[in-house]
Amino acid sequence: MSIEIKAPAFPESVADGEIASWHKAEGDAVSRDELIVEIETDKVVMEVLAPEDGVIVKIHAQEGDTIQSEQLLATLQQGAATGAGAADSKPGAKPESTPAAAGKTEPQGEASGLLGPAARQLVEEHKLDASRISGTGKGGRITKEDILEHLKTREAEPAAPARTDSAASSSLPAAPVGPSGERVERRVPMTRMRAKIAERLLEATQQTAMLTTFNEVNMAPVMALRSKYKEQFEKIHNGTRLGFMGFFVKAACEALKRFPAVNASIDGRDVVYHGYQDIGVAVSTENGLVVPVLRDADFMSLADVEAAITDLGLRARDNKLTIEDITGGTFTVTNGGVFGSLLSTPILNPPQTGILGMHKIQDRPMAVGGQVVILPMMNLALSYDHRLIDGKTAVQFLVAIKDLIEDPARILLQL
Repeated sequence: MSIEIKAPAFPESVADGEIASWHKAEGDAVSRDELIVEIETDKVVMEVLAPEDGVIVKIHAQEGDTIQSEQLLATLQQGAATGAGAADSKPGAKPESTPAAAGKTEPQGEASGLLGPAARQLVEEHKLDASRISGTGKGGRITKEDILEHLKTREAEPAAPARTDSAASSSLPAAPVGPSGERVERRVPMTRMRAKIAERLLEATQQTAMLTTFNEVNMAPVMALRSKYKEQFEKIHNGTRLGFMGFFVKAACEALKRFPAVNASIDGRDVVYHGYQDIGVAVSTENGLVVPVLRDADFMSLADVEAAITDLGLRARDNKLTIEDITGGTFTVTNGGVFGSLLSTPILNPPQTGILGMHKIQDRPMAVGGQVVILPMMNLALSYDHRLIDGKTAVQFLVAIKDLIEDPARILLQL
């Protein structure tokens, strides 16, 4: 029985998608729930899985094609993977050829499952040994770009001269093989997600009156609390680690209650004040920056926040986030400190009017009670939309964050 494999139903906020990568070719056998194709939208990468065991008999959309919601992608012949696209179960039996595979040979040194159709064609055309090519795709899969880069590198490398006996016995190191002098450039199309990110960042700088205010916070109290309870916390909360992000998310929730304008958004000539705190947490992935949202973060415990952030981060890395995971949000927290940033001006995530930037913790000499003391300090940055938020409000909001972090008991007591 033939089964139609279609694209997922896109939500209203997603107009269309693009075929990012086929993980199976025509004639390939698939198992139920095995990854077949990845679809890249403006927001997330969606995975399409095989609904049943069978063989892919027809692919209706190629890599790079723009597709619509629920568009037909492939046809699957349901049943055990025998005959076409799969080897007979008997030892030593060879697979039968199919129309899709007729006249093609398996790329040397590489299983067909690691090559998409476009990459497979290039390997066959240039008679390459695929085992010598490093794959940058998901699961180590070799992409078309990997093949092109391999070809450029191979062309740029001059043939190594034969090594003489005297050179072999010399105590001097062999001369390194240098570049041919060619100024190599690599041009690749911008992914749909990266293009959308660029568009939104440009929109944020052009259509908002963005301004940034800074402060610094003494992290010693939170670090002492974390050091004292982290093992007990992890044991009680099923392996959830006690990090710094949870404290800042909870502090942001409390500060947003006190300064509702920072938790608002502009809709035309109206201001929408949100009576809840949905906190976006910026996560960096190979495909670009995504901002999954913690719904009703104010009602989450510190352990719930840390567990949710860990889960969202892992799913973002594995392209498992859904549209719902990254839709909405009333305020965003981003931590450039994990990459070593000491100070930055985070860009707003419209239609939000505020974003908090965390940075690297660094020991600095500070004046405390007339004495110079070395303290672990972090720079904080609050970018805000000046059309709605006055400078006084922004400064007071950031001071509230600082006070809550420097005395964490205030978060629990809501002081």
